[in-house]
Formats: sequence, structure tokens, C-alpha cells
Amino acid sequence: MCASSKKEILQLPLKVILTEEGVSQFIRQKKRLLRFKLADNVEESGIKFTEFTPSSLQQMMHLDYVSKLEISMPEFGSSRQEIMDLSKLIVFSVLYKQFDRQILTALLETNCIRHHNRANPAQLLDEKTQIPDNILRSRMVGKAAVINQAREKILEPIWDSIVNNDELSPEEKNINLLMAEKFLNRLSLFNWYIIVKFFKTDGFDEMLSSIRSTLHDFMDKSKIAEYISLMVMELALNSENTNMKKVARVLYRGLDDVDTLIFDPDIRSKIIQELEKKHEFVFISWKLGGGSTSIGKQGRLQITLYNKNDEFQEFKENVEGKKSANLNKKSLIDFYREGQEGADLGLYYLSYLDEACKKENVKFESLVNQFASNDLTVISLTFNF
Repeated sequence: MCASSKKEILQLPLKVILTEEGVSQFIRQKKRLLRFKLADNVEESGIKFTEFTPSSLQQMMHLDYVSKLEISMPEFGSSRQEIMDLSKLIVFSVLYKQFDRQILTALLETNCIRHHNRANPAQLLDEKTQIPDNILRSRMVGKAAVINQAREKILEPIWDSIVNNDELSPEEKNINLLMAEKFLNRLSLFNWYIIVKFFKTDGFDEMLSSIRSTLHDFMDKSKIAEYISLMVMELALNSENTNMKKVARVLYRGLDDVDTLIFDPDIRSKIIQELEKKHEFVFISWKLGGGSTSIGKQGRLQITLYNKNDEFQEFKENVEGKKSANLNKKSLIDFYREGQEGADLGLYYLSYLDEACKKENVKFESLVNQFASNDLTVISLTFNF
């Protein structure tokens, strides 16, 4: 597990849907936006990539420019590592943003801030305070040494606990040390302004305690990213195999063992070509929170897998019309228990994911919608960090 992708460039067909802030920024920079239809047949504005650097994508998410991401492919096995890297990158981006919000909430609740606000009613520091970044930067000029001291003060006991943890391997220790720094590096300028302003003042120890406690919580939450990426990949591969077997039965009528067929390299290549021709792709979408103004939903991540075919318009109409007579709705665990292929591995990942979410107080819900008329399966995984 790592806080960012190991690859410098990810080669995936990625659609990035922009927030209002993102659209405005791209228009100001005179960059051309695209209109495209997503898996749910809704048209959105955004940009497309065939390859991208993880750092640039994460920066866009950090700036609240991204509302949704989507990939669609006939097969996922050949891109397994890239898709898992992308999934972890998205989860970490949500965690970084939520960490920053919770740090601000924790700081504003300290006695340092309460005393400051009582003594300086014209210079209140609260959730409504908005100081432009250029002003914050001017106030932070010459504070680099203080920032470094504060950073070391925050991290020192955390580093010690990691280094002295005999249950961690040397590689795990390095990953955790790096992760602690990465979370702090994602803190907003406003949070650092508050930390620097009250550094070494009476009551700063309370701030230190709050920051360390929140950092510890989010480092534990970050373990969930690995489970999520494994779960998403398993669901994608199962959907892919379902599509391939359906095509194999048509192309190779009379042969019973389609399981073996789809793993023959030459036959598999022909099946993928047929899937591309019919546009029977599996779609994965990641919907990020509710934007910076959606109170209570900023830490939300919804992952949806669509097994799309030519009759997908009917699915859209069924959803919009709520035609429940044609809909079989169940939890993901029920879906697996009803004899789905790959159930053992899927239940294994789901069990670990569910257990990790409960342990770290992350709300996790899963839902499977199946449409009898066209064999469509839509799986939603929702997390609230």
C-alpha cells in the first residue's frame, strides 16, 4: 500500500468531469472542454485522457476541480495495476481533503482560538473566516523555519512510534513515515497560518494533541484504500468475465467449456474485438463528495460499476421511472452469496473492507441493482470518511 501511485504515467482511458470551479478555471485558461455522455447517459463537461501523471490528477482533485472520474474498457486484466493505482490515488485524494477539513475543525475548537476570538472580535478565526491565499502567503513570508519546527514537533512522536513498532517491516515503516509527511504536506495554507500563528504560545500543546490525534486517525483510515482498490478490481474482472463468456457462447456454439476458452490468448483477443464492436464495456465511475459547499458530504466517495450494453437506455429509463417490477435490488454480500462467480475471493475482499471500515468509523454501504430484462448489473459502493 502506498499514498500515491508508483508509476509516473498511468495509461488509461479516463474521463474527468469538472466542478463549477474546475470549469471556470479551464475557461479562464482558454482550455477546450469536451461534452461527453457518461455510463448513466448523463452529459457532462470535462476532459479526456489516454495517459496522465498521477500527481497532476491529484492536484486537480486537491483544488476541488473534479467531481467525477470514469473509465470504460472491454477488459481490465491487462491494466490491473494502473486501475488499482488510480483507485488508491482517488481514495487518498478524498482522505487528504477530509483530513484538512477535520484539522481545521479541531484547531478552531481549541482554547487558543477561543481566547484569540474573545480578545480580537474584529479578527475572528472561525469556519466563516476567508483570507485570500495571496494575503496568507504575504503573512507567512519569512516563516519557513517556524513551519519546519512546527512540522517536526507534530511528527516527532509519530515517527518514534512507527520506528519502534516491531510489528512493522522495514518497508511498512518507510511507507508509514512517508504517509505521515504526505498528510501534513496536504494541509491548506490557512491551517498552516493558524499553526504558525500560535506556535509556542500558551495552549499550543492542545493544538499539537488535536493534530496528532487526527493524523493518527487518518493514517489508520488510509489502510482502507488498498481494500477498496482490490474490491473494485475484483468486481471489474467478474463483470468482464461475464461479458466474455456471453460472447464466447455465441462465437463458439456447441462448446461447453467457455471458462477455458476465455483464457486462451488468441480466442480472448477475438472476444475482446467483438466486445469493442458491440460496445459492451464495463464502466467504473468515482464520484467525489458533494463539492466544497455541500455540508456533510465532502468526505463522501461513491464508486459505481456498470455493465453496459446496447440496451443501456432501458436501464436509464427504469432508474428514472423507478420501475421496481423490473429491478432486483440487494446488498453486495447478498449478491455474492447467491452463487456469483468468484464469490470466494469477492467475499474475502468484502469482509476485510467491511471490517476495516467499521474499525476506522468509515460508513460503508453497498448496493446491487439487477435488471432482468437486459441482464444489466449496477454495483454501487459508498464510503463516507
